[in-house]
Amino acid sequence: MVQIKLPALRPTMLMISTAAVLAACGGGGGGSGFLLPQATTQAQPGKLLYCDELAARAAQAGTVYTSVTSVAAGALTVTGASTQVPAHCLVKGKMNERTSSVDGQTYAIGFEMRLPVDWNGRFFYQANGGLDGSVVTATGGVGGGGPLSTALHMGFAVISSDAGHAAPTPSFGIDPQARVDYGYNAVAQLTPMAKNLITKAYGRGPDRSYLGGCSNGGRHAMVAASRYADQYDGFLAGDPGFNLPKAAVAQLYGVQQYATVTTGLTAQGKPDLQTAFAQAELNTVAKAVVARCDALDGLADGIVSDVPKCRTTFNLATDVPSCSGARDGTCLTTPQKTALSNVFAGARNSAGTAIYSTFPFDAGINGTNWRQWKFANSQVLDTGAVGFVFSTPPMGPSRPSGIDFALAFNMDTDAPTIFATSGVYAESSMSFMTPPNPTQLKTLRDRGSKLLVYHGTSDPVFSSDDTTNWYDGLRANSGGDASAFARYFPVPGMNHCAGGPATDQFDMLSPLIAWVEQGKAPDSVKATARGAGANVVNTEIPASWSASRTRPLCPYPKVATYSGGNPEDAASFACK
Repeated sequence: MVQIKLPALRPTMLMISTAAVLAACGGGGGGSGFLLPQATTQAQPGKLLYCDELAARAAQAGTVYTSVTSVAAGALTVTGASTQVPAHCLVKGKMNERTSSVDGQTYAIGFEMRLPVDWNGRFFYQANGGLDGSVVTATGGVGGGGPLSTALHMGFAVISSDAGHAAPTPSFGIDPQARVDYGYNAVAQLTPMAKNLITKAYGRGPDRSYLGGCSNGGRHAMVAASRYADQYDGFLAGDPGFNLPKAAVAQLYGVQQYATVTTGLTAQGKPDLQTAFAQAELNTVAKAVVARCDALDGLADGIVSDVPKCRTTFNLATDVPSCSGARDGTCLTTPQKTALSNVFAGARNSAGTAIYSTFPFDAGINGTNWRQWKFANSQVLDTGAVGFVFSTPPMGPSRPSGIDFALAFNMDTDAPTIFATSGVYAESSMSFMTPPNPTQLKTLRDRGSKLLVYHGTSDPVFSSDDTTNWYDGLRANSGGDASAFARYFPVPGMNHCAGGPATDQFDMLSPLIAWVEQGKAPDSVKATARGAGANVVNTEIPASWSASRTRPLCPYPKVATYSGGNPEDAASFACK
């Protein structure tokens, strides 16, 4: 390995003022704990000073660096897609290794960090999805499907972690500390370690710090915006499952509803959820939603932008044909309509008390991602998560798994376990998984940090209605307007984080940077369809669309409204 040593030059900060001095004393991206307002100043570039010696220079108790290597500029393949990355130093390691006294397993917070030779002065914490459990490549997502850039490509120092357990399986939930690490503590432990690593690598700490992700990564971002607003300047939360335990229980509720209308059995003799709704039947529902709601935004273009108005316009019972005979794909039976209505009305117990949010009917209900989450993942991912991680005490070890667990789950007696504590499990899952006081965010607001949230309105697992309700609460607690520090961008038609009949390719990180560092609040974000010729093609783009259709994503409660001109061009729409 080649030792990299360059003079430690720090460019003069822009916009020097009393506020800037206060920000430097009050924490900035470095997070000293003082909650003085942030000055609107841009991060300044720097050069990597050390790579080979970094492990020794950044040594600290409880942290082991397992490898430190120099990586040349070139192609980096992540989940099958190849992107160009700059020359950087790759650091891998683990923190707080221990042996559990509860399950006897070894745990640690695993991580990797990539520090570019040509640094933009910023730090990005990459919050990962699902149950975590693996250290995925630290590149830093900018949002949406088929992104054209990454935080690493932009010059960020980026960290990725497994959130405290080394396999993406739910059995870690037996260990109380692993639960807490997964919920929020991994971020608390890794943030100062990463900033120390940056300081030793570049001769100074980051000027600005950002944290972002989608799905569970969006949850991490929402939790951090509540818990660690003194440590980060900007948060990017995509399709955030910030009520993840509730959403997982709602998935089990969905299994129970869909099982009532299945027409076949699996090889194991269980209800085959895939037969609950044929693809043609979901296509029929999607077409009915589009027929009733598409033009509400001023143009019939296959995109339902005005979701609130669609809620009062579309009626499943009357707008979708009812079958008078056999199921043929052009209609739904009465039991099918009942099951679908129950799911979209939100999971509830036998007394009718809501367990999770409603879902909006949207054009993406026929997406492959929607079907995967409702009829497959719900029997595997959600049953494991509820059984081992979210129920207290863990009920998974004592019960059948898979669909049997879902069908036997009692919404009256089992669902409350997500709020319970018991013995060594001192925190409930609704405590360690969710953001404290999410509709307040006083520290974030007063410090001057910013939060951008986006959510696909056809997300099948984390409802955009839940996010809308959260933002309405935040607005109410902020004098009716939270847009000075937090903005929410619904993505019409998009499934979970990507896909569906949507313009789902966009960059939310760049607008967040401009908002934090230049004071330019995003009034809209341009999104593109991923048709033929895209870097990653979205096969669910309707044939009638331009392959490169663009649309503005608008901050809620505004809606992209057609104002005239080329219907394939974002410039023909305004946020109203």
